[in-house]
Amino acid sequence: MTALMATLEGHYYTSAEVFAAEQQGIFENMWFCAVRTSDLEKPGKFTKVQVGRESVLLVRGRDGLLRAFLNVCRHRGAQLCSESEGEVRRTLRCPYHSWTYALDGKLVAAPNIGTLTDDAGSPIDRYRYGLIPVALTEWLGYAWVCLSDTPPPFEDVVAEATRTLGDADAINRYGIGGLDVGHRVVYEVAANWKLIVENFMECYHCSSIHPELVDVLPEFAKGQAAQANIGLGAEFGSEVAGFTVDGGAGFERLPGIADDQDRRYYAITVKPTVFINLVPDHVIFHRMYPVAADRTVVECDWLYTREVLGSGRDVSRSVELFHRVNMQDFDACERTQPAMSSRAYRSGGVLVPAEHHLAEFHRWVVSRLATPV
Repeated sequence: MTALMATLEGHYYTSAEVFAAEQQGIFENMWFCAVRTSDLEKPGKFTKVQVGRESVLLVRGRDGLLRAFLNVCRHRGAQLCSESEGEVRRTLRCPYHSWTYALDGKLVAAPNIGTLTDDAGSPIDRYRYGLIPVALTEWLGYAWVCLSDTPPPFEDVVAEATRTLGDADAINRYGIGGLDVGHRVVYEVAANWKLIVENFMECYHCSSIHPELVDVLPEFAKGQAAQANIGLGAEFGSEVAGFTVDGGAGFERLPGIADDQDRRYYAITVKPTVFINLVPDHVIFHRMYPVAADRTVVECDWLYTREVLGSGRDVSRSVELFHRVNMQDFDACERTQPAMSSRAYRSGGVLVPAEHHLAEFHRWVVSRLATPV
């Protein structure tokens, strides 16, 4: 028999101090998935993303490059853009004193700029006094940013995330970067981000709250998460034609995937805040934005080939399946959140054998904090 294991203590899910430590030790020091790059295709398009305690601005330059900057004017620290997204023609202008920046971050204008000098009396360096850049890379059609002065190698992120697929190249066969967003839902979840991660990583709850998902993936009724079956994923039921809410046929399989990936569902977690669900004809991509200890915004994209979307075919049956899964999961997390402050959870709860891999996630979270909180 296998013994029960302890979870994190309840205050890890409710404490403002713990959340602040996570902002510093996790969200501000790791690669954070910010935006679908196709949302910023046009020069001058920008979006504002909260990464830990920092507001980060992503903007497409006139040269076609996507860049990220701290959303802070170098003059007196005013927030440069208050809108969550928008479009400018050529420059970003601070509404306080009109310091103005090119889309590559260079300071191009300011009141009396010709009379300004640096501390050595020389004309100011327009890039030195420009916007503070943030490291940015692109993967799977998304922009990932890192606030750290020494970002970790992104190759390590990819290697760890794809380990459960058993083949480092398996994810590339889905061609995620070339897919288009067919549907997007933004969920406001009244729960700690770790509860959402834990829920995604285990399937002990699947038979209890996911009847539609279990109908499509019968082996989930056994409580074993797809991530635990390295390289195998979960197989569709014998009578299931597609990953849809009724198990009916979906679309032609994505052109790059191998035969052994057909009729299978794979799930991967990209720490700290991304879940990717892979099925033969589309991809479901979740991004989390932790807002507070008890509040998380989750943005979910359903991605399809351009041919499927361009033909006007109905994607609602495939969208509906995982939308229901999301609503069921988030309801469960919101049901759990209030109990995290109960005296019953002061020392935490328990993990049954099917959930033991969550202990690794718990150890990882604690290891990222400067000191245990």
